[in-house]
Amino acid sequence: MPLNPKPDPEFVSVQVSEARRYYLDLKPSNEAGLTVVCGGVEKVRSDYEINRDQFPYFGIEMVTEGRGELVLDGNLFPLSPGMVFAYGPRTPHQIRNLPADRMRKHYIDFAGTQAEQLVRGSGLLDGKPLRLTRMHELVEIFDLIDREARADSDTVAEICEHLLRLLLVKIRQCSLAEGPATTRAFATYERIRRHIEAHSLRFHTIEEVALECDVTPIHLSRLFRRFGGVGAYRFLLRTKMNHAAALLLEENLLIKDVAERLNFADAFQFSRAFKRVYGIPPKQLIESSLS
Repeated sequence: MPLNPKPDPEFVSVQVSEARRYYLDLKPSNEAGLTVVCGGVEKVRSDYEINRDQFPYFGIEMVTEGRGELVLDGNLFPLSPGMVFAYGPRTPHQIRNLPADRMRKHYIDFAGTQAEQLVRGSGLLDGKPLRLTRMHELVEIFDLIDREARADSDTVAEICEHLLRLLLVKIRQCSLAEGPATTRAFATYERIRRHIEAHSLRFHTIEEVALECDVTPIHLSRLFRRFGGVGAYRFLLRTKMNHAAALLLEENLLIKDVAERLNFADAFQFSRAFKRVYGIPPKQLIESSLS
């Protein structure tokens, strides 16, 4: 299976600090109905900026962390977690990271005679991004495509095609219907989410967050289930662990020093919390980055 060939295609950005990518078919047939070309997930650098007048395929990107800006056909839109957008071969687009809050994005590129119709059917290609609920369900599909793309099987292309169709249907299902009540509730969710991201290191419980944000813990939890698709405490823990991973990989701090900085009782408790989020202990993350 042709994964991460060297060199990367010209359209792949090098302005990233982390990336996991797969490549299936960089020269898809003009007669195929739908073909997955490539995809992956990337954590962008603070100076990340994409400026394209055209693109060889259709692309879908979903922001799961950080903040940025998107320009589609000359119109500017803010990007934040839960935003998904698409572009086609004839869609000028710019994607910029806001330096203080680096984005993590899942993406998939594809082609085919059915591609444009399927993307439009999902609610994308209308010149603006969509806001999604239950973002974690979309992440699961992106991750499943990534895993299947790495399988050693002659059914990989077919499976990935079906999963892409599922992704497009799921986007249509999870796109947020805007209304006055929804807008107010989402604004409250966004305010609390930003507050957690900015001050996660000093929070130990969701009750502390609720008190500072002037909401009840129950209401806070309902907001995160509705708009984030995960529990509020799990979001708090993931935010802490994302910061921990950056300290381990980018500042080369020792595990015990990161545990102390994040106010864990000891390195063991920190490692256990880290594994709950990433599925591996911090020691294994460090070893994999070195290899």
